[in-house]
Amino acid sequence: MKKIIFATAMMLTVGMTSAFANKKDEVSNQVTSSFYKDFSNAKQVQWQKETAFTKATFSMDNQVMFAYYNDNGELMGVVRNILSDKLPINLMSNLKKNYSSYWISNLFEMASDNQSNYYVTLETAEETLVLKSDGTNEWTVYKRTKKNNA
Repeated sequence: MKKIIFATAMMLTVGMTSAFANKKDEVSNQVTSSFYKDFSNAKQVQWQKETAFTKATFSMDNQVMFAYYNDNGELMGVVRNILSDKLPINLMSNLKKNYSSYWISNLFEMASDNQSNYYVTLETAEETLVLKSDGTNEWTVYKRTKKNNA
């Protein structure tokens, strides 16, 4: 259940472009304490409090990352955007072999429970396809949307 909530929260927030309000006063001390323990080198931290989780957007090692915490200060997962050359070789090869007619519009790694999964958004003129990795060997279709071409 935790993974489903985390995956849904991550898909909704990572894919959206919005201004981040620094609402640290709404974030519990447990969450901020856990965050700074987990990411002591974090810079430019911005907080977003939601009903089921708190999201920290921050920079570390010159990369923007997103950490998700529950209200008890437990880390639910970490997300970072990546380039396709950072994918495991099997996943990159699978994309090139099976989805060569698509272009990549979004790609990120999600780490939780000591495991990494990858999500890639692929597009053509006709459709948008979101794939999720099952481990590091293959992709499964997470979501498929037909585009309305006028």
